[in-house]
Amino acid sequence: MSALRFLTELNTDAQWPTNSKTIERYAKAPVTTDSSLYLATKRCIDVLASGILLILLTPGMLIVAICIKLESKGPVFFFQERCGLHGKSFRFFKFRSMVGDAEAHKAAIADQSDIKSIRFKMALDPRTTRIGAFIRKYSIDELPQLMNVLLGDMSLVGPRPPLPSEVAEYTPYQHRRLTVIPGITCTWQVGGRADIPFEQQADMDIMYIRTRSLWQDVRILIQTPLAVITAKGAY
Repeated sequence: MSALRFLTELNTDAQWPTNSKTIERYAKAPVTTDSSLYLATKRCIDVLASGILLILLTPGMLIVAICIKLESKGPVFFFQERCGLHGKSFRFFKFRSMVGDAEAHKAAIADQSDIKSIRFKMALDPRTTRIGAFIRKYSIDELPQLMNVLLGDMSLVGPRPPLPSEVAEYTPYQHRRLTVIPGITCTWQVGGRADIPFEQQADMDIMYIRTRSLWQDVRILIQTPLAVITAKGAY
């Protein structure tokens, strides 16, 4: 039986206890495959790379900020609560890609998601601005998350940080996504993004967590620019 198939078969409520304390203990169980050297090196790379990229990309980010401000009223940045390591919440940074009051209109289109999942994804979301559609397609809206990496809330590579509302619907198995620091890019981000069902995304994240290494992180980082340029599954 393949590792992916094994993980997929575990992804059911019936095979895991639903007691909240059991879920919390399982989610916080240490990842024994991670060495202290790996974690220290990964953090050093995160700090150096995010700091350098923020400096180099500042001119381009200023242009994006001006375009956002000129097209629609509202702040340049979109701040949102996300769940990080062990479910701890943190402030998540993005460029605003929707109208200023987008959250107030979400309920009206909640049943129009293009994917049947705990996540809301809509390719032609009417709340998206013109500049917003462009920066989302090429993941430019994610660039402010380099600050999250610098602050230590995120890493360059790791499972994408979920919303608290999404975590509330996780199976105990899916809580394993929260045992490591979340990242800007990950295995399914370079392999199809939103086109991959959430359950499979969780499988891929958990496989990454159990087998991750510096080489695997570097491989994902190398694949990320091509995934961004092709924009497959980006919406």
